[in-house]
Amino acid sequence: MIAWVFRLAKWSAIMGGILLVLLTLMIVASVSGRALIDVGLGPVPGDFELVEIGTAVAVFFFLPWTYLRGGHATVDILYSHLPGWAKRAVVTLSDLLMLALWLVLTWRLWEGMLEKRMYMESTFILQMPVWWAYALCLVGAVIGCLAYIAKNLIMFGLASYPAGWPVEEAKEH
Repeated sequence: MIAWVFRLAKWSAIMGGILLVLLTLMIVASVSGRALIDVGLGPVPGDFELVEIGTAVAVFFFLPWTYLRGGHATVDILYSHLPGWAKRAVVTLSDLLMLALWLVLTWRLWEGMLEKRMYMESTFILQMPVWWAYALCLVGAVIGCLAYIAKNLIMFGLASYPAGWPVEEAKEH
């Protein structure tokens, strides 16, 4: 199951990257259209709405893979001077707190999605239902919860990294 979570996180990051490339192309088309209004072109309708939603979704899709790869920013002013047992305690506590945070975040995204769906709130220009964005972000949040659960299971010795996983890249800090 752990290998499945790692693959899922990797593919979600790839999907987030593809989404950002598509957003970039859309922005280029929109800006070019604005510059060429004289020849009958124009901006992409709702471009800023699409950028807002797409960026939020991409961030949620990137974060699980970033965590599994040990890519989050850290502040090492005191940490680097701690003994090994204290470093493990800091990592354990921070990972457990982050898991709790992700669980609460996922729960609140679920509640927000249901509320946006119930009231049929939509974007101003495209009239796209806002709950769609919440649903896509919720997918990334669930993957994030699975990533934190998997890494905590590994940290507590209840599971191991997938075969071939470069453990040195899964740095703790």
